[in-house]
Amino acid sequence: MHGAVRKGTVMQEEARESTVGRALGEALHSRDDRSLDTAASMLAADPAADAALARRGEEFVRTLWERGWQPADLARTVRRELAEEHGRLLGVLVRAETARYATLPRRWREQLDALEEPGAPLDRFSHATAVLELYRLLVRLPRLDAVGPVPGETLPPAAAGEPRMLTRIRALLAKAEATGYPEEAEALTAKAQELMARHSLDEAGLAAGAPSPQTPGAIRIGVEPPYEQAKAILLDAVATANHCRAVWNEAYGFSTVVGFEADLDPVELLHTSLLVQGTAAMTRAEAEQRKGGRKRTKSFRQSFLLAYANRLGARLEATSRRVAAEAPTLLPVLASREVAVTARTDELFPETRATRVRAMWDEEGWQHGASAADSATLAPDRARLDRRARS
Repeated sequence: MHGAVRKGTVMQEEARESTVGRALGEALHSRDDRSLDTAASMLAADPAADAALARRGEEFVRTLWERGWQPADLARTVRRELAEEHGRLLGVLVRAETARYATLPRRWREQLDALEEPGAPLDRFSHATAVLELYRLLVRLPRLDAVGPVPGETLPPAAAGEPRMLTRIRALLAKAEATGYPEEAEALTAKAQELMARHSLDEAGLAAGAPSPQTPGAIRIGVEPPYEQAKAILLDAVATANHCRAVWNEAYGFSTVVGFEADLDPVELLHTSLLVQGTAAMTRAEAEQRKGGRKRTKSFRQSFLLAYANRLGARLEATSRRVAAEAPTLLPVLASREVAVTARTDELFPETRATRVRAMWDEEGWQHGASAADSATLAPDRARLDRRARS
């Protein structure tokens, strides 16, 4: 009797797998809507196959981890290629797959928290269609260069809390984003860049005194529409000013930033903050334009952001050079670290190419963007800013 029950259970499981296998075979490698509808109808008619379908999705996701993808990369690609319901399905799928690991790579928790939450349930046919559309995208994604450990690998010991320097930078940038005074925002940002440069110098000093086997790492940072090119240029400027390199992947909407670990998080923080500040400054400039009777234009916004990125890059670089000049004995170490970063970038991306800036020109937009980047001094009242950062 027990044998008969066991045999029946195995046969049922095989039937569910068979339904899923036939549906996936019908839909995944075809762009034909008729094939997709046929496969979705098969799945909708067999509720018992739902668990097997979810397991197959988790297998697809697990394979992508091994192929260099991370949760934020998948979420970004699904947003670009599909619809909201697919993003919600991806969130459920990724959370289910990553729940099986006792520990996850350091940056993954924040990425998981940013995934879409489940929404209102769809009818069975619509749900099956959306799942198949999601899976069809996942199985076609190419391999990416790995920028960190994969779940399940042995991870380095986790640091206790956030480094104090990063906390201070975060506080300065938060105040820069919140203030209504452009001059104060720029001064706070200049102070944050100065802290970043000093921290990088401290790291170089430690490396000079006690060489370690540490090598450059990498992170991927989303470069979202609109005006992706200007945003990628801004990220490149921030990375370069902080001893890192950035390589833009336009097709998948991200840049890979290569650098030593101590520089990577500050670069991401500063880039995000400068985007917030630049967007606010652009909104103010557009309001002034409307008062003068001029309509908002795409060319104005593009030119604004390009000028903002161009001028800020020069100012950030000047701050880094000024700080480095205070410790001339460390310049050879800094140069050695930059050589290591360049070598690692060339290893990850042996075939890169420069791209022309594709933008409609607007002189007023350029002037406003340059003015927004120039509006503060690079030598702020240090005592006053330190008091604000500690408050």
